[in-house]
Amino acid sequence: MTDHTPPAPRGRLLLIPNTLDLGCIPDGTPWPDVREVLPHSVLDAASQLTHWIAENAKTTRAFIKRVEAVRPLQRPVQEHLIQVLPRPDKGRPERGRAGAASGQADAVVRQLLNPALEGHDVGLISEAGLPAVADPGAAVVLAAHRLGIPVLALAGPSSLMLALAASGLQGQSFAFVGYLPVDQGERQQKIRELEQWSRKQQQTQLAIETPYRNPALWQALLDTLQPDTLLSVSCGLTLPDGWSRTDTVARWRQATTNLPTHIPAVFAWLARG
Repeated sequence: MTDHTPPAPRGRLLLIPNTLDLGCIPDGTPWPDVREVLPHSVLDAASQLTHWIAENAKTTRAFIKRVEAVRPLQRPVQEHLIQVLPRPDKGRPERGRAGAASGQADAVVRQLLNPALEGHDVGLISEAGLPAVADPGAAVVLAAHRLGIPVLALAGPSSLMLALAASGLQGQSFAFVGYLPVDQGERQQKIRELEQWSRKQQQTQLAIETPYRNPALWQALLDTLQPDTLLSVSCGLTLPDGWSRTDTVARWRQATTNLPTHIPAVFAWLARG
């Protein structure tokens, strides 16, 4: 006998943007009001979710509590299912993930998406900014497409786009190059290669670093880039004391710039042809 029972409707994968202040708020200091940086639509959607895929369960609970301060939750924080996304080391992208998700999601990612297959909306959230952008959540998004799960991206802050807009550099052609090598020699070689490509293509290059390595990357850029290359740094974006500055490498070398080791920064440069 053939079973004609229709399949259960699938939930959606909602890409929930996060604030950019992770790790920037001193212990004991009240969190800023999330309404200052996140749209009402994001807060409304987040307050209704009970299933999450996250980089870190602890920081996701903190995010949900910030939402709860301005929106009533559908269910208490303690009853939310938060699944943690496996992630590669920073600066070393996991190879083969796209191929593994092609045609059929791998077992780990499929398990993360099971609530959506059962009809629940699932929120994908990064520790800061937009999920799946400079973030391992992209594997989940691709798997959702493969499984026929609707994907909905919600608007919110992106440090990369904010830094690019504030830099005054080429916004028609740009590339995010992620984390540069930690080894000094390899890092300098990579910077030279990216500068040559920037000059040839007139393309802005964007990079980030773990905050405690900000000064090291900044110094490497000053030491390696050509004097007439335009160099921009944006620090603490969306924070009250955040800033963005752009100048030639030559002029930067004449000034003293001390980057904080606990606040995220975005570095951008454009070589002149």
